[in-house]
Amino acid sequence: MDDRAELINDCVHCGFCLPTCPTYTLWGEEMDSPRGRIQLMLQQTEGEPLTPAMAGHFDACLGCMACVTACPSGVRYDELITATRPMVEEVRPPAGRALRAAVFALFPYRRRLALAKAPLVGYRMIGSPLRRHLPATLRTLLDLAPAVRRTVALPAVVPALGRRRARVGMLTGCVQHAFFPSVNAATARVLAAEGCEVVIPESQGCCGALSQHSGRAREASRFASSVERVFADVDALVVNAAGCGSSLKETVSMPVRDLSEFLVELGPVAPRHEIPVTAAYHDACHLAHAQGIRSQPRALLRAIPRLTLREIPDGEICCGSAGIWNILNPGPAAELGDLKARNVLSTGASLLVTANPGCLMQIAAAARRAGAPLRLAHTAQVLDASIRGVRP
Repeated sequence: MDDRAELINDCVHCGFCLPTCPTYTLWGEEMDSPRGRIQLMLQQTEGEPLTPAMAGHFDACLGCMACVTACPSGVRYDELITATRPMVEEVRPPAGRALRAAVFALFPYRRRLALAKAPLVGYRMIGSPLRRHLPATLRTLLDLAPAVRRTVALPAVVPALGRRRARVGMLTGCVQHAFFPSVNAATARVLAAEGCEVVIPESQGCCGALSQHSGRAREASRFASSVERVFADVDALVVNAAGCGSSLKETVSMPVRDLSEFLVELGPVAPRHEIPVTAAYHDACHLAHAQGIRSQPRALLRAIPRLTLREIPDGEICCGSAGIWNILNPGPAAELGDLKARNVLSTGASLLVTANPGCLMQIAAAARRAGAPLRLAHTAQVLDASIRGVRP
């Protein structure tokens, strides 16, 4: 019997999921909505073979889980789509498999990502005339990548400032480590300032989030097990990337906490200095919907003197990053990114704050396309600036 059958029957086709689904927002197509995909899953359980057309509708799902939050019946769409993705891999055409194999040969490996940064310098030096001659996937990668920055070397252990209140591990991630080293440095400083001894093993690797969200369960399990072994002797593993935290909470047995979640539980001891700025906070999908963490980052930001926080219209709609979805679906992802950027700019905020590297890259790229001046920062960077009394 198909394990999905019982979960499928929970769906009453009420339609509350429709306005929160990014692909339904884009296309208005029933089969590209959560309830439409559940109907396709039902046909599968009743004996209908999985065709490439059906697989395409499952593939189009960003996995943002906004529908899980919106559903009044408690349908576990997250579990349903996770169980369906490996089946999609079995009917994927060779070209699609080759593209995904290339992506997964790069992103989960920090050293390979570090090497991949070098060509970005050359691309920016020669400018954009060659852009139209590049494949869509490569164009998207180049457009999304932030300015190349030198990797910040963090010590294996950062001592707590003052009385030690906790001993925590810190996941440095793959994309975060390669493209946002300042976020990791800020995270370590914030944790230390709040009385945490921070353990940062150099031997840590990928957490398996991208694999988990793409139906590569065996690969994800292998990565997650490695992370759990490396961080065996800590009170909790603190994660500053929403997708990584969401995946690890599902795949390891050790305590895993998002940075904002952990800081609110711990309670502040470090004084905050004022930051006179109007900021908008963007809910990363795998923080708000998958982990249910919404109030904590807002509470931390509102506790900063003179920081004004504004809400983004239609904030539940995904920005289009969704792990590697924007690389595999560059056109629709750009539409979602542009929609998100317009909504952010409508708030009048001069600073966008979020808690996921993919969201930072996606919204930054959309803001550049709009020609709009918008500063972006991770929650950790804003907290770090307030604690140290510097500009974020």
